[in-house]
Order: sequence, then C-alpha cells, then structure tokens
Amino acid sequence: MKKNNILDEAVRLSLDSYFADLGDTEPNDLYDMVVGCVERPLLAVAMQRANNNQSRAALMLGVTRNTLRKKLLAHKLI
Repeated sequence: MKKNNILDEAVRLSLDSYFADLGDTEPNDLYDMVVGCVERPLLAVAMQRANNNQSRAALMLGVTRNTLRKKLLAHKLI
C-alpha cells in the first residue's frame, strides 16, 4: 500500500465495519458523521504541529484563519 493511500484505506475499513454493524439499518447523516470524525483530529494535529499558531495551522490546512477559527470553535478545540 502506498503511503498516500493509508488514510484512504483506514476510512474504507472503518466504513465497512460501520455498515456491517448497521446490518439492514439505513445510515443517517453519514457525510456529516465522517467529516466530523476526520475533521476534529485533523484540526487538532494541525494546531499541535503549528504550536497552536492559528495562522500557521490555517496555512498548513489551506484554509483562511477565520475558517480555521470557526472550525476550532465548532469542535470545541479552543
């Protein structure tokens, strides 16, 4: 497996497990659930690697500082 596919594979395996656990039940709000599960640790790691400097973390993530701040607040990371 190539390094750039590790995250992709982890998400796929997690989703396979999630659907197996659901059985015949239809999922709800799957997109928001997955984005929320990935976004929170992504923001936390970016902030840690940027030494809690929001401008540096925003640059690293490719978003504006205002967008980053809104997401940090939404995930209760600040």
